[in-house]
Amino acid sequence: MNDPDVKLLLLIILAAGLAGAFWFFRDDILPATEGPVVVLPEDIAEEVPTRTLPTHPITPGPSETEDRKLVPLPPLDDSDAYFLLALVDVFGRDVERLLVNEALIDKFVATVDNLPRSHVAEKIRPVGRLSGAFVADVSDDNEAIYLEPENYARYDSLVALMAGADLEMVTATYRRFYPLLQESYRRLGYPDAYFNDRVVEVIDLLLLTPEPDEPVRLVRPHVLYEFADEELESLSSGQKLLIRMGNDHAAAIKRVLDDLRALLTRAR
Repeated sequence: MNDPDVKLLLLIILAAGLAGAFWFFRDDILPATEGPVVVLPEDIAEEVPTRTLPTHPITPGPSETEDRKLVPLPPLDDSDAYFLLALVDVFGRDVERLLVNEALIDKFVATVDNLPRSHVAEKIRPVGRLSGAFVADVSDDNEAIYLEPENYARYDSLVALMAGADLEMVTATYRRFYPLLQESYRRLGYPDAYFNDRVVEVIDLLLLTPEPDEPVRLVRPHVLYEFADEELESLSSGQKLLIRMGNDHAAAIKRVLDDLRALLTRAR
């Protein structure tokens, strides 16, 4: 059988036969194997981030849909003129000369946030420089320095504006601009906090400001004056501001803050 075609045909038939036999007797030839194990992923509960709810929720408003006389709030960075007009409506024209003329909402929010801290930088204050210079009363023997009561008059205009304000109008204006205040607070670095909670927290701290015996004694270890009483000097910047106003002014401001707190935490 030298014909190559015949040899090739026999090889094909032989290969086909072996393949068929292998398939027919595969269970006897090959060891039993288990099928592939399919591991199904366990159900994993998806963690949904929970947003902290405000302690003192406040309802923004009225909106332009509730009061057709109101125009929509401008973007935060374009809100100075609009916010100033609203403040003039509440406090009168005298408020204009007390305020800075740019970034009013951002500076107001930053100042409120910093009042419980040791220092409020001048560049973030919404109120400009007070009229008149700070005056210290130095004793004849240069041994003692006191907070001169003459300084209290520097706060007369500011305290008069606050004490004479219609707090219902103040609260309505605050609610009206609250979306911008909250936006500014988040932009300040508090994406999950609420500005009204911070306001109430600051008010509570200011209401705890002690009333020291007057005149208040000072020291001057460096350039700036400090309170000689270590407990007074350890107070927050907002509390020390009330003390620099004098006890009478501080008491008037506390009355306003107490009434304002009640309005800001009132359920609507």
